[in-house]
Amino acid sequence: MERYKYSTFEKHVNNFEKKSILVIGDLLLDQYIWGDVSRISPEAPVPVVWVKKEDFMPGGACNVANNMAKLGAKVFLAGVVGKDVRGDLLKNKLEEKNINIDGVVVDERRPTSLKTRVIAHSQQVVRIDRESVDIVDEALSEKIVEYVKSKIKNVDGVIIEDYDKGVITPSLLRRIVPLVRKCGKIISVDPKENHLPYYKGVTIITPNNHEASKAVGFALKTYEDIEKAGNKLLKKLKTDNILITLGERGMMLFSQGEKTQKIPTIAQEVYDVSGAGDTVIAVYTLAAACGASPIIAAHLANCAAGIVVAKVGVAVVGKEELLARLKVETRRE
Repeated sequence: MERYKYSTFEKHVNNFEKKSILVIGDLLLDQYIWGDVSRISPEAPVPVVWVKKEDFMPGGACNVANNMAKLGAKVFLAGVVGKDVRGDLLKNKLEEKNINIDGVVVDERRPTSLKTRVIAHSQQVVRIDRESVDIVDEALSEKIVEYVKSKIKNVDGVIIEDYDKGVITPSLLRRIVPLVRKCGKIISVDPKENHLPYYKGVTIITPNNHEASKAVGFALKTYEDIEKAGNKLLKKLKTDNILITLGERGMMLFSQGEKTQKIPTIAQEVYDVSGAGDTVIAVYTLAAACGASPIIAAHLANCAAGIVVAKVGVAVVGKEELLARLKVETRRE
């Protein structure tokens, strides 16, 4: 990043608070159980975790919304929760973070998704998922579409966060994607490979290595493989940009009519990659809404992701923390 001036990034980050983004997707509640391990169970070869505390955090599309709210943006959220204690807890957590939940609808027939992670000595021991992945009822999906129609003219962009839990369906995408594009708004997608054909024409998709590999049907072992995959997806989907996230190998950005660009990772230490993709799409979209070029938006997203993976648990980054890291990275020799 040393070839860019700090001021180039600073002006966009300072404008995040002026932007409004609508997030549509699968809403999850993340539970973290923190403890210590000092012995192996006599009942089975598994560690015994002595629980010290537990936390609940917004997950899935809620984490994308949380990332942007933490950076000062105005955020609207649309999705589905169950009529249960977990759903109430999740909605309360979101309101505490100043996220507008008017677009969150309640499904009385499905539970609110809960992911429980047990952490001992800064390491994840096990994850337990309690959820339904059945397709959301069409009547509830229609409510989400109507909410998007009511908000689209008042936001700067839309993020579709697809965790393949039943909210983001081909029917929903066929209605929302053309609507957003017709209004001239940015539309970003954190994809699932089985829905790829329905993302055609969006502003950007942000698949990880595994998702991109599944989408093109071959392993991405080398940079040549990644470049071949990115260009294939760019041509097939006719998206403006594709940002493939590669973990410790950084990212690769593909843009229509432009040369492929590698973005090296800046993470100093990696404790937990949970939610890193949420941070990437949140920061990229905010930066693009502020007028940043695709490569500048990608560098900002990469820097933010490098901060959150150094934290344990689904984490977010604040404005001052991001600016401080950008200042360091733009001065590196």
